[in-house]
Amino acid sequence: MSFHEHHLDNGLPVIAELSDEVHSSAVGFFVRTGSRDETPEIAGVSHFLEHMVFKGTAKYSADDVNRIFDEIGAKYNASTSEEVTLFYAAVLPEYLPRAFELLASLMQPTLRADDFDMEKQVILEEILMYEDMPSFTAYEKVMSAHFADHPLGNSILGTQESISELTVEQMRSYHASRYQTANITLAVAGRAAWDEVLRLAERHCSDWPQGIPDRRTDEAQPEGQIAIFPRENSLQQHVMQLAVAPPATNDLRYAADLLSVIVGDDSGSRLYWEVVDPGYAEAAEIGYNEYDGSGTWMSYLSCEPEDTLTNLGRMQSVFERVNQDGVSEEEIEQARNKALSRIVLRSERPMGRLASLGSNWVYRNEYRSVTDDLEAYRAITPDDITSLLKQYPLGQTTTVAVGPLEALV
Repeated sequence: MSFHEHHLDNGLPVIAELSDEVHSSAVGFFVRTGSRDETPEIAGVSHFLEHMVFKGTAKYSADDVNRIFDEIGAKYNASTSEEVTLFYAAVLPEYLPRAFELLASLMQPTLRADDFDMEKQVILEEILMYEDMPSFTAYEKVMSAHFADHPLGNSILGTQESISELTVEQMRSYHASRYQTANITLAVAGRAAWDEVLRLAERHCSDWPQGIPDRRTDEAQPEGQIAIFPRENSLQQHVMQLAVAPPATNDLRYAADLLSVIVGDDSGSRLYWEVVDPGYAEAAEIGYNEYDGSGTWMSYLSCEPEDTLTNLGRMQSVFERVNQDGVSEEEIEQARNKALSRIVLRSERPMGRLASLGSNWVYRNEYRSVTDDLEAYRAITPDDITSLLKQYPLGQTTTVAVGPLEALV
């Protein structure tokens, strides 16, 4: 396994983790843009643009894109979050040049007006589909309430109104301002030659526009609130709660990840044994989410409406005991084994390493090998958990409930 780094003359960072011991290659373009970089007038444009990229370029039509990826047996897709839009493909090594050329071409899409108008209807239908999902509604609402005036509260999908009124000119302007070389990381993982990666990057990416877009990254200071969204036809009550946790650049993120496994994993955690296993709720979890400048503890409860308050009390009791007494060596060891297994199993596929490779560079401008991550988790002690809890105790700053209940009293 070898790591390589280079910057093209136009500022595009190129990173690669290469190995002759694997039998596939993965390439991805990590664009440091998402819903947090949008204004209300263009809410949802990042996700919409992700769709539009696959509508084709000056060289390739939408049919060409699908046909070529299919011909070379590629596993390809894209995703949009609050902070990153990722385009990737995993292929057999001999098809890396073809996949690379096509994926790089998609970074400069034509954004035709006819395609835009047609895809807009798809996005509007997608918004309606997700609005029918109580858990997704709870997520959108709790992020909006918790982050309030902070850009991390922006909706990834946007709204019916914002998408309906969005113009293709606005999307073209957004693409021009965000898809600049200093805002994109090109990552390659798996079986490939570094010289070949550089040749491909120079050939297909050297004429991309330069620039360093702004992003507001101050740590959010949520005031907290409770918001109820009644939904009579929902059979269960869905409650999501957020509290402040370490941001992506904080070294406590490893301890936070491990603590979330101990307290709120979907099997074998404290919440599982005290709330889910006895049959009190269908789901009772807490997870750690890291962002650029901020972080959250996100807890989730799904249960019969009449049991909601009692179950929230059970969860709060678990949090209070952990905040007061910490966790045991045995719990840390068990959670560590889960984390290490997750890291190792994911690392056995170039696609798994691609995600870690790109994310570490986008958030922290650093390379971390599998060994680095394993050592970081192995080094965590009960004292580290105590230090974490002093700064970022478990709890609920913001609560959102979606379901039959009209109040949480």
